[in-house]
Amino acid sequence: MGMDYSRIEDWILREDSFDPEKLGKCEAVMSLGNGYLGLRSATEERYLNETRGLFVAGTFNKFDENEVTELPNAADMTAMSLTINGEKFSLTEGTTEDYTRELNIRTGELKRSMLWTSPKGTKVRLAFYRIVSLKRLHVIAQRVEITAVDSDVKVELKSGINGKMTNTGSQHFSDGDKRFYDKRIIQFVQTTGQSKIDFVDTTVHKLELEGNVLPLEAEVYIEKREIFAGYTVEAEAGQTLVIEKYSSVYTSRDLDVEGKTVAQLQELALETSKELESLGYEALREESARQWEEEVWNLAPIQIEGNGMDNFAVHFAQYHLRLMVPAHDARMNIGAKGLSGEGYKGHTFWDTEVFLLPYYIFTDPKTARKLEEYRYLSLPGAHAKAEHNNYKGAMFPWESAWLDDGEVTPEYMDVDILTGKPNKVWSGFIEQHITSDVAFGVWQYSVITGDEDYMERYGYELIMDTAIFWASRLEQGGDGKLHINDVVGPDEYREHVNDNAFTNYMAHWNMQKAMEYYHLLKEEKPEIYERLNGKLHLDEAYGAWKEACEKLYLPTPTEENVLPQDDRYLSCRDIDLSKYKAQEHVGGITRDYNLEQINQIQVSKQADVLVLFFLLEDIFPQEVKKASWEHYEARTLHDSSLSLSTHSVLACDMGEKAMAYDRFRKAATIDLGPFMGSSNAGIHAASFGGVWECVVYGFGGVRMLGGNLRINPSLPDEWTKLSYTIIWKGQKLAVEVTKGTVSVKNLTGTKQVELEVNGEKCVL
Repeated sequence: MGMDYSRIEDWILREDSFDPEKLGKCEAVMSLGNGYLGLRSATEERYLNETRGLFVAGTFNKFDENEVTELPNAADMTAMSLTINGEKFSLTEGTTEDYTRELNIRTGELKRSMLWTSPKGTKVRLAFYRIVSLKRLHVIAQRVEITAVDSDVKVELKSGINGKMTNTGSQHFSDGDKRFYDKRIIQFVQTTGQSKIDFVDTTVHKLELEGNVLPLEAEVYIEKREIFAGYTVEAEAGQTLVIEKYSSVYTSRDLDVEGKTVAQLQELALETSKELESLGYEALREESARQWEEEVWNLAPIQIEGNGMDNFAVHFAQYHLRLMVPAHDARMNIGAKGLSGEGYKGHTFWDTEVFLLPYYIFTDPKTARKLEEYRYLSLPGAHAKAEHNNYKGAMFPWESAWLDDGEVTPEYMDVDILTGKPNKVWSGFIEQHITSDVAFGVWQYSVITGDEDYMERYGYELIMDTAIFWASRLEQGGDGKLHINDVVGPDEYREHVNDNAFTNYMAHWNMQKAMEYYHLLKEEKPEIYERLNGKLHLDEAYGAWKEACEKLYLPTPTEENVLPQDDRYLSCRDIDLSKYKAQEHVGGITRDYNLEQINQIQVSKQADVLVLFFLLEDIFPQEVKKASWEHYEARTLHDSSLSLSTHSVLACDMGEKAMAYDRFRKAATIDLGPFMGSSNAGIHAASFGGVWECVVYGFGGVRMLGGNLRINPSLPDEWTKLSYTIIWKGQKLAVEVTKGTVSVKNLTGTKQVELEVNGEKCVL
């Protein structure tokens, strides 16, 4: 199965006009990256409302004791100050024609071009190109072309490294060594304050006039926290000046340079700069584009026929899913904003396991394994959190950062509209379903990939350690049952509830899975059993799991077949939610009610019970799923970017094709849509995983149920064909769906694959 690349427009995200008041949207959605570093696409020239950002995965730092750890905004190396005939180039001055900015998601290149007439009448045509190399983790490359249109021009360039960047005011770096080698190569060392990570930033410029390299020596500007080079070039009318800038970032935390001193990193970065300079922008762009083809578009092709925007949306999701994932290092995970902004401080949530992990499991199992190894490596933080709360086992942080950071959820955020006081963020204290979500991710990964090595090294232990936590977390009730009281479920509009259905059922599943694996290890893998028994006291734990599974209260459906979200949701008052359901922007209800009042209303911020049906589809009868779907869909505002995709997938399951498509389109436009403020703090990482789930899980019908593969497609009316590939237990399957047919081919062909297609059992 191939993809049709003939229409390049399918791969271009374009901006046709420049608005200095609305810069954040394009900075984030057009961001560049490779999983090691992420670069917001701020322009070369500076503007008042910009948010420049360069983030290196895993380099967390704590500004002071009053703040939680966050991913620091590293030194800026993309800014360039251009002065033309004595006038500074800015799109807010003079006049601009033929303006366009384009992100080519197929190659990962950003291009911007325009005809600019200065206030005094000088005409120049400018084109800016930029990549973050997918081939070379540490590398950023830029190219600027300046053509004098109808008169001679004198161009003055000031460009280098600006270490004055902050995270909304928090300065994470101290000044270090500044160097200017051969009056060409600029280098700047900075160190994070608390985590003591050294950053070595290096950049070099190459200038050409009409194809001839200019042997210019730079003027040197060295000030506190910044170092720049200055160049002056005169060009005649019709001539083109080309500026290429090659930059690199290395840190003392990088796995590929582990053990090197700062001096050795500086020397390595210097050699890198010389190599990049000799290669040039064009060669760097081409090798990076080939890497995109190999790593993404050939690895996991998807093609939607019937709607070009939908086809672009799923490719755009794949583009960002590659940008955000640290496939190079298992010591870090995916942030809720990827590497595209300061939002959520670079922290990892349940988003990874429930919304993002399936994409990597089914398309890139090696990367999925790294994400799962991260959870094992961060067990010390989970143990510390459990112990702090007087529980046993592994209690995973709601927000995770570096391995030994533990819980990093901020304690207060936003303001209560009635009291004017800061709202306490209860998620870090009582949103505890994250622990069983982690266990579910382990199981999901191991079953779909068949990676028994992972299970033996990490997986069995993770599932049992989390189950030990749940057994210690349960509370005895007056009804003789065990309960999970005072939690926040997935629906974050409902705080301090008891017996949240999602939390209870997932905890029950977690302990049952631990019991199942206890028997498996004892009977089939006695050496691993003995090792884990010595570490976790499994015999004792098994007794606790057995009692807990027998006595844990599991909410049961009402007479109307609605599964209660928690102990009081269905007794709360109903209000007319039509105003909020129709809102253009999220969070409208929080401007009319505070969280305490919202807690008394039958309203959901996001999918809750419905996520349970999504993950554990086969434990509930269809009539319960249908009645619950109708009840909660009407009351869910989708004020979280995690929500729409779940509703879309379930709408497919319910036969509600029009609604499924509507929710998919809304999920696809969370970042791609017309609202210019939606992405200022960064893209919505989980929604991109959700878009893939809508296409492959929902319309494509893929599901792993009880360890078995099911494909039961349901194309929307707007599509004529859907093609995609998935990897099941090491075999790459090509699936093609039309209105009347489903075709599945085993492209690998080294093993038999058993699956169910539209209710019929098949063997490939």
